[in-house]
Amino acid sequence: MRCVVQRAATAKVEVEGQIVGQIGRGLMVLVGFCQEDGQKDIDWMAHKLAGLRIFEDAEGKMNKSVRDIDGSLLLVSQFTLYGDATRGFRPSFIGAAPADHARGLFDDFVARMREEGLPVETGVFQADMQVSLVNDGPVTIWLDTKA
Repeated sequence: MRCVVQRAATAKVEVEGQIVGQIGRGLMVLVGFCQEDGQKDIDWMAHKLAGLRIFEDAEGKMNKSVRDIDGSLLLVSQFTLYGDATRGFRPSFIGAAPADHARGLFDDFVARMREEGLPVETGVFQADMQVSLVNDGPVTIWLDTKA
């Protein structure tokens, strides 16, 4: 399981011109799954995201989590995180989980993040989405359960 985590001042996802998910201060997270991912990966990532200290404290140090700042999450499914472009110029997505499997994992991940007590918004699985973000900092972190 891979996530690209971005500290957001604001973020939103639109599908066909309609806002389907929107947050203020919090984390905008692109989420991808590989074929081998399961509940263990979801649990690890949910725990990590809920506690990841990338928000500044009063001294300007990254010492607060999204929970500490009463922030929200915007989770967006992104199979292209498993794109492999090491050979040629067209990425291969063979490492990404098949859509049916990934959809179940994504739904489980959203539920697991809500169990952490965090407000969660999402995009629409397999939709053509337009994602807008004001990356605060900018701060961007790459997390991988297999790394």
